[in-house]
Amino acid sequence: MKEKQITPDVQVSLLTRMVLIRKFEEKIVALCREQYRLPGMQILANGQEAVAAGVVSALEPEDIIVSNHRSHGHLLARDADLNALMAEIMAKSDGVNHGKAGTLHLSVPEINALMTSTVVGAGPPLAVGAAFAQQYQALNGVTVVFFGDGAAAEGSVHEAMNLSGIWKLPILFVCENNGWAGAQRPEEHSAVRQIHKRAEGYGMPGHSVDGNDVEAVYHLSLELLEHCRSGKGPTFMETLTYRMRGHGEQDHQYYVDPEELKAWALKCPIMRYRRALLNTGILDEAQIQNIEQDAEARVAAAVAFGEASPYPESDTAMTDVFVRAFNA
Repeated sequence: MKEKQITPDVQVSLLTRMVLIRKFEEKIVALCREQYRLPGMQILANGQEAVAAGVVSALEPEDIIVSNHRSHGHLLARDADLNALMAEIMAKSDGVNHGKAGTLHLSVPEINALMTSTVVGAGPPLAVGAAFAQQYQALNGVTVVFFGDGAAAEGSVHEAMNLSGIWKLPILFVCENNGWAGAQRPEEHSAVRQIHKRAEGYGMPGHSVDGNDVEAVYHLSLELLEHCRSGKGPTFMETLTYRMRGHGEQDHQYYVDPEELKAWALKCPIMRYRRALLNTGILDEAQIQNIEQDAEARVAAAVAFGEASPYPESDTAMTDVFVRAFNA
């Protein structure tokens, strides 16, 4: 497929989304270091912003997102309510799931984000169900499922790919290969280093892309989504990127070579795109600073909103559940 010309408006939007994701997660890091500001485990995607912005910016409103434990970027790129998302991470009642999901098990139906899950490999089978519903109802939507290189070794992912290939479902598998599965290197858990090559065995085309090049991710996403939307079946995209922080904020990365971190910091997708837009005259330094300041202000407002929100009342514990345990 011939690559479509990208417009300046889209370019500015890509940078704006990446900056917002980075500022949001940097604030989470800061809050984690202050006692009692954030509950639970925080799993972040610093360094992977180009994948979220590039893929999600290529979606149509009717498309569905299924994500994993590193999901903030996917939701923010889809324009999730910043205040409600921060409140949810704080376990407050004004959160997107009324404080019951926290940071790891989110569902935001108003932006077609079906679910996120910290269960490794849980997303693809559910994404197959969503894509089957789209196909069965003759809808025009595509389901996009995000997972990591570690999850790609799970049996559930292979089963999901196989079934989607058999049924020619409109689903895009996005494997964010960030170089780490917990503290494991890809060679420790995968016999195949180029994960996208597995796709052919399940009857779908597989592609890889520089996951730190937001425009490359965006263009490939448009191409693969059109493949799915036109009834040709599923596709697979491996994005080659890097996890700049630990598996979670409790992980201090003692197992990572500091020189490796420094090398990847120089490949930061935001700084890389910032330079590109400056060099081409799409934006000037003052405009970029305005984007950064606006993101910081929005995040600060979200923190204030979340902290002002109350915790859920105890009598709501049994709402929004399918079964009442022990006749409660």
